[in-house]
Amino acid sequence: MEYVTALPHPRSEAAEPARAGRRSLAVALLCGALGAGVALLATRQRWAEGTASVAGGAFPLTARGSDVTGVPAALAIVGLAALVAVFAVRKAGRLLVAAVLALSGAGTVLAALTGASDGSALDEKAAEATGDTAAQVAALSHTAWPYAAAVGGLLILLAGLLALRYGRLWPAMSGRYERGPARPRRTAATVDPDRPEDLWKALDRGEDPTGA
Repeated sequence: MEYVTALPHPRSEAAEPARAGRRSLAVALLCGALGAGVALLATRQRWAEGTASVAGGAFPLTARGSDVTGVPAALAIVGLAALVAVFAVRKAGRLLVAAVLALSGAGTVLAALTGASDGSALDEKAAEATGDTAAQVAALSHTAWPYAAAVGGLLILLAGLLALRYGRLWPAMSGRYERGPARPRRTAATVDPDRPEDLWKALDRGEDPTGA
């Protein structure tokens, strides 16, 4: 008895990269947009809180993520712009933009984790509240929002890695939208000098009815 080995269909082999490109594109768009949104939202929340001694009493102080560091928000915006720009370039340009996207995510993670234990922003507010430049905040505590910003950065980083790996399979903006279709040149209609209506129509079209 002879056994016949089934060969893979050429169409199925050709369709596999296309399916991988569509899946990776969907995941990258979701991760990039969600990551940037989470990072931007987290930087607007309270990252640290404490108290400062003012006139014998404790004055509560809080610091938002943007007070601690502006790097995560800035890099999240850069990452979002890079995610959109990926579709406007091809080949080497796409790899470069994908690298910027990945680096934006990595930088967001690093800046968020660094700011998770930073109390300098509250120390500055304590100095302003007490009028003492050497004043420091007491009862310092931190929230979980810096780690939420770091998670957003991880999602941006994942989108960048997907763009580096599968970006060559993603579509690009069509060149036909970059330049409008050529319009056919209008040819001058034949004008009969013996017909006044033809002369008037030629003048309305901005043509010289005399043919000079």
